[in-house]
Amino acid sequence: MISMTFAVVATVSAVVSSESVSAGAPHESCHASTIVQTESGLVAAWFGGTAEGEDDVGIWLTRQKPEGWSEPREVARDAVHPCWNPVLFQREGAVLQLYYKVGPSPREWWGMVIESTDEGRTWSPPRRLPEGLLGPIKNKPVSLGDGLVLSGSSTEHAGWRVHMERSVDGGRTWTKGEPLNDGSQLGVIQPTILPHPGAVQILCRSRQGRIAESWSEDGGQTWSPMTLTDLPNPNSGIDAVVLEDGRSLLVYNHVTKGREKLNVAESADGKAWRRVLDLEDQPGEYSYPAVIQTPDGLVHVTYTYRRRSIKHVVIDPKKLALAP
Repeated sequence: MISMTFAVVATVSAVVSSESVSAGAPHESCHASTIVQTESGLVAAWFGGTAEGEDDVGIWLTRQKPEGWSEPREVARDAVHPCWNPVLFQREGAVLQLYYKVGPSPREWWGMVIESTDEGRTWSPPRRLPEGLLGPIKNKPVSLGDGLVLSGSSTEHAGWRVHMERSVDGGRTWTKGEPLNDGSQLGVIQPTILPHPGAVQILCRSRQGRIAESWSEDGGQTWSPMTLTDLPNPNSGIDAVVLEDGRSLLVYNHVTKGREKLNVAESADGKAWRRVLDLEDQPGEYSYPAVIQTPDGLVHVTYTYRRRSIKHVVIDPKKLALAP
């Protein structure tokens, strides 16, 4: 069962800093952030424009500098359709990739990618992904070693269905797997990937009020049947990361309805979870987190803050152990 308790002392002391990374961007609304570590610092991106789904929505990006975050700039825009759900990924060979979607809606969009060889300062012209590939749909791909990379994807045009996209050359080329659910009994999208010793787990957003999961024991080639966990989900995006000490951290909305609460849970094995930190608990929308751990051991979370800005919170995961 999931622990429903958390220590206030851990809530206060575990949060190292909190700031907006989208300040200065001219858009009215923003959503769906992503964050990655490069050699020169963090890079974050999101989509922004008049409102989600409007034709002026593009992909915006900022880079962390010693003096603070750079002024956000638009790095991708389509002439006709809105952009959606950017995902940053540091490919082998120091190539930074930015995947995103373009189209009138999530049921009709297609995958795009741009690449940078200078850690996000400049970008290649946009390239459409091969037919049938959407790229990472919300959350970061995960490298499993020896060139193997897994990317979680999903479709919404024939029910909500998850599939995995797999690369054996470090993210240069991809193959698409079969759907892991039929979309009728269990509607799930937007998997996040957790590599464990001897297995890989995905956790997914669902329409059933709980986070869903599936497991693979062969590097993502085959998967167990999709099932519901005890973790609540209000039909909203999640993200997770395996820490260097082996713990897994999940950032999610610990409710079955609404997006007013944004929380962090931890697990030693990906199966038994306990809530250890509350990031938000006020009226408004706090959603679509992205989470990574940097080499200094700190955890970085970006998320939508009331659809008006992208918030960046730094957490010291060692202090989460103070929670009962």
